[in-house]
Amino acid sequence: MNAVSVIFPYRLEGVWVFDDAATGLVREPFISGADKILDVLTECIPDASNGFQIIFSAKPFPGYTTRLVWTRTEYEGNWYRWPERDMEGWLCPALLKYFETPPKEIFVRASPKSL
Repeated sequence: MNAVSVIFPYRLEGVWVFDDAATGLVREPFISGADKILDVLTECIPDASNGFQIIFSAKPFPGYTTRLVWTRTEYEGNWYRWPERDMEGWLCPALLKYFETPPKEIFVRASPKSL
């Protein structure tokens, strides 16, 4: 598994989704609060609904802007909290395509696709 991963979410019929051919994921949705976190992360990204870049890792990396903290497991997925924004979102079992076990923290940077 990579130490740092990259996905390119976009909106499809009003829902944040992403594709990742390397993991076999197609139109994988963000739901249950994770979608609201993406709304905040993309507030300053022009045309984010047509796609933007998320870099994420279980360890801090140069330029990360957001730290999500694991809180609990539910329905085979995992809840993560963004303490600075008092937000929480559920990440489905697809998380395990990127991590062997759910990490205690996920460090994130959202940016336009061209960066």
